[in-house]
Amino acid sequence: MRGTSFIFGPIKAEEVAAPAAEFAPAEIEEFKESFGLFDRVGDSQVGFNQVADIMRALGMNPTNKAVVAILGNPSADDMANKRVTFEAFLPMLKQVDLMPKGTYDDYVEGLRVFDKEGNGTVMGAELRIVLSTLGEKMSEVEIDALMTGQEDENGSVHYEAFVKHIMSV
Repeated sequence: MRGTSFIFGPIKAEEVAAPAAEFAPAEIEEFKESFGLFDRVGDSQVGFNQVADIMRALGMNPTNKAVVAILGNPSADDMANKRVTFEAFLPMLKQVDLMPKGTYDDYVEGLRVFDKEGNGTVMGAELRIVLSTLGEKMSEVEIDALMTGQEDENGSVHYEAFVKHIMSV
């Protein structure tokens, strides 16, 4: 890929062919179908502000910061108004696909820091604070959905089971 031409300028066949070739044809069809569901205008394009949602709908888990970087660090106005074609989206999706992914052990290690008693649990209230204030901040609604059924009668979360839960969601 050269510069950011895949976002702002006309797409050249050679810019799309390489990333597309790395996905199986069935995957590309699935991606195209999902992409189309987000096309609210009917012009075979989606807004910059929808790109992260589409990627997540396809099972990827990029941070908002990573998506903004892939989009070329657009302004808030560009995020709200610029649009992208499927042909331009596919190389972006490949970039996210190639990003390192956290493993079960990575997440368990991260939560073990909060296990003050060394018993495999963390306080649910503390976990909620971390999820709402650090890194890619989650909303209360998102946290409630994630935490449903995870806290025991003492308000503790068994973090190994929690990690299995979040990795399956």
